[in-house]
Amino acid sequence: MKNIKEDERLNKLNHSCAHLLAQAVKHLYPEAKFWVGPVIEDGFYYDIDLGDKVITEEDLPKIEKEMKKCAKDNKKIVRNEISKEEALKEFADDEYKVDLISRMDENEVTISTYTQGDFTDLCRGPHVDTTKEMKYFKLIKFSGAYWKGDAKNKMLQRIYGVCYDTEEDLEAHLKELEEAKERDHRKIGKEQELFMTHELVGAGMPMWLPNGALIRKQLENYIYEKEQKLGYQHVYSPCVGTVDLYKTSGHWDHYKENMFPMMKVDEEEFVLRPMNCPHHMLIYKNKMHSYRDLPIRIGEFAQDFRYEASGAVKGLERVRCMCQNDAHLFVTPEQIGDEFKKVVTLILDTYKDFGIKDYKFRLSLRDKEDKEKYFDDDEMWDNAEAKLREVLDEIGIDYFEAEGEAAFYGPKLDVEVKPAVGPEITLSTCQLDFLLPRNFELTYIDSNGEKQTPVVIHRAIFGTFDRFTAFYTEETKGAFPTWLAPTQVVVMPVNSEFQSDYAKEVYDELKDHDIRAELDDRNEKLGYRLRESQTKKVPFTLILGDNEKENKEISYRRFGEKETTTVKKDEFIKLILDEIKDKKIK
Repeated sequence: MKNIKEDERLNKLNHSCAHLLAQAVKHLYPEAKFWVGPVIEDGFYYDIDLGDKVITEEDLPKIEKEMKKCAKDNKKIVRNEISKEEALKEFADDEYKVDLISRMDENEVTISTYTQGDFTDLCRGPHVDTTKEMKYFKLIKFSGAYWKGDAKNKMLQRIYGVCYDTEEDLEAHLKELEEAKERDHRKIGKEQELFMTHELVGAGMPMWLPNGALIRKQLENYIYEKEQKLGYQHVYSPCVGTVDLYKTSGHWDHYKENMFPMMKVDEEEFVLRPMNCPHHMLIYKNKMHSYRDLPIRIGEFAQDFRYEASGAVKGLERVRCMCQNDAHLFVTPEQIGDEFKKVVTLILDTYKDFGIKDYKFRLSLRDKEDKEKYFDDDEMWDNAEAKLREVLDEIGIDYFEAEGEAAFYGPKLDVEVKPAVGPEITLSTCQLDFLLPRNFELTYIDSNGEKQTPVVIHRAIFGTFDRFTAFYTEETKGAFPTWLAPTQVVVMPVNSEFQSDYAKEVYDELKDHDIRAELDDRNEKLGYRLRESQTKKVPFTLILGDNEKENKEISYRRFGEKETTTVKKDEFIKLILDEIKDKKIK
């Protein structure tokens, strides 16, 4: 799906269409008042105060019809520049526009408006020349939105839409939206009972249900085994830390706005931890180290907490409580290249196992002018960035550079993955850090018997288990590979009265081999039970009738296939065990 916000023509077209929406709404609801109508990645929206009126599904076609009428009028869209005083006078009856104008920079001596026929709106622009250019648009959905995103303020009506230059492009976009809806991990998560949320627990605080917890556990086991073979040592550390801990690390100065508020217990001030590196620094510092001990690789499946605006939280993809597949590698400067290469190799191996092919590497650098976001030490940054470029060039992977995307303590390599639908997301990350080991006064004894400061590589292969599960659910449409599926096999006797004993025998044998099986011997028609198994996207459905019972055979149907295959029972058990062991993605 094209990023409309980043396309100059589509940005202008959708910006204009937001005004067309507002004009139509004003015609239908003269009492309407307007807050903001920005362009977003997949179109535009406008936040509107309609008083006591609440937008419903039936209202969208009416608004669209009025928009088309306004567009056909072919009114010229005219830009006007006025003073702040004139703007306040012109929009005096709209408290939302008055608020916007009042908060504008005093140096902004002129304010622009755009007029199309009988409608004028406050806007910086730019816009298309006439309303007739907006032929191919669609209102997508509506929702509530607090004014300024603050739950203490009034709830406004937010209407979303999209506009393209051609009917073909619009239809393609709508088709992608429908595909995205079918893949949405929140929809699949509800259907397959993977996770839930509840307002009493709080926004961005998902709870993993048994099926989802099982998937997460399999992901944990998968990466744990890989890390163990690579010499990682796993630890557990508290979900809180003192304010002083984060002042020492530097997070208090550079990351405080993304952390939960401080809480006081007795005489100590604590915060929920947003990341695990400070704890791991202290674990390393717990005893003396020689250069012979390094590299030391400390891993943890750690629960972290970060503040996300309530409007940004989304299922498992954007959460306030997450579990990171985190690790910190303590290395000598000479070991940076080898260890970084091993991390990149682990990322590539993992992506191969999960069939992830569409991705690119981003070298995230600091913005040299931003002295607040990034720790102010030019020499340290120049050294770290040069070292990382050197390592990446030596590894021989293609990457692009992105200024202003680094962590506050050092540059990093992020992996941007293109999902089946929607914009790219960042999954894996590997960061180079010269700062935190210095802040925590970490040392090791070198070959000359002198104290040196180690370098730390921060890395997360899955990123968070939450986001990876959301991503992979949407990639597979909930049809997980056998090794990962919550239920791997459903056993069905054709007639529960006559084949139930053989079905139970097969079920018990599958369970003895640690295969996640369910026995469906309900007194329902076979067709009904088969459809239900397909709806749940269970990898294998076993259909056991008289022939299977007599010959000790199994007839199975894979998810998504219509053909039924009949094999000996032992042959099927070997087939599925091999598939689980090899972690086949189909």
